[in-house]
Amino acid sequence: MLGIIQLLLAVFAIFSALIFSEELKLFISLGCLIAMFVVSRIEKGRYDEETARKSLLNSEIDKATKKESIVELLLRPKSELLLMDTVHSIFKDLGFKISTGVNYQSVDRIVKIPETRIAFGVQILMSEGEVEGNHPKINRALQFEKEKKEDEKSLIIASTHTRLPLSERSEVSHISKELSHFLSRHNMSLITTHHLYDLWQKAKEGEIDIFTFFEQVYSHSNGIFSTKGVANPNPPLFDVPLR
Repeated sequence: MLGIIQLLLAVFAIFSALIFSEELKLFISLGCLIAMFVVSRIEKGRYDEETARKSLLNSEIDKATKKESIVELLLRPKSELLLMDTVHSIFKDLGFKISTGVNYQSVDRIVKIPETRIAFGVQILMSEGEVEGNHPKINRALQFEKEKKEDEKSLIIASTHTRLPLSERSEVSHISKELSHFLSRHNMSLITTHHLYDLWQKAKEGEIDIFTFFEQVYSHSNGIFSTKGVANPNPPLFDVPLR
């Protein structure tokens, strides 16, 4: 519509130049040019607004898709390798220093809290039910306990009940009592991938200080951490630190 108005103004300017006097045709032509400029600015403003709206919509769609993808990869992982890559990406996105732990053969990742000496030897595992003490990654964590440095601690990140609907996972135990006691004896910590996702979302929204949370995980001697409301056979829970 605005393009048609500009065309009409241009036609009128040309027409006025043919039939009006010299003085009048200058005023009319100038007026038409000014009007065409105003119309073009309005058209550009509308275009920019529409472009910005589409960009925002696409951004929100991408965010929603990314969240849905992360949920699937964390809570319904198709393989342990994909789960490890997803956990790696989340810690990196949160600002942790993360590496593959080349100095150790017994960990999946080494995660360090920036500007501190605190580090975790991370085991990442998936289980169709609750995690049992005979899981291979638990044995690897025990091996890391023999190799680790003074400022390092074992942390297990577990995607549990991978075939169970999400709505039912709050009603089940995520680790066996045997494993719970084992972790306590060896001062190891464990969090579920559901909790990790919740922490990631809260940290990105500025609701929690994620480094403070993991400093508490490091210093806590009985470390089975899960989202409030999740069944836990040995529940030494503390509140996520708010900013």
